[in-house]
Amino acid sequence: MSIKVNFPWFLQHATGGIKNAEVNGHTVGECIDAIVAAYPRIKEELYDKEGNFSPYIDILIDGRSVYKQGLSQPIAPGSQLSLLLIVDGG
Repeated sequence: MSIKVNFPWFLQHATGGIKNAEVNGHTVGECIDAIVAAYPRIKEELYDKEGNFSPYIDILIDGRSVYKQGLSQPIAPGSQLSLLLIVDGG
């Protein structure tokens, strides 16, 4: 199923300047795998050295955060997946 992906400015260097793409997947994790397959340089931005998804990237489906649900979160056909930088500080 086709999912629309929005790449924010901080990931566009790893996509060759691409801002939007379409991938296939039934879960957020499958979509992330498809993104990494299409844009291999993005992997180092999304995962830490141990292979865990970065705690500094928020995942949104149709504008709603699914960060806490993780990569197993289902995603419906035609949904929009966005990756955002989580800014931490105090």
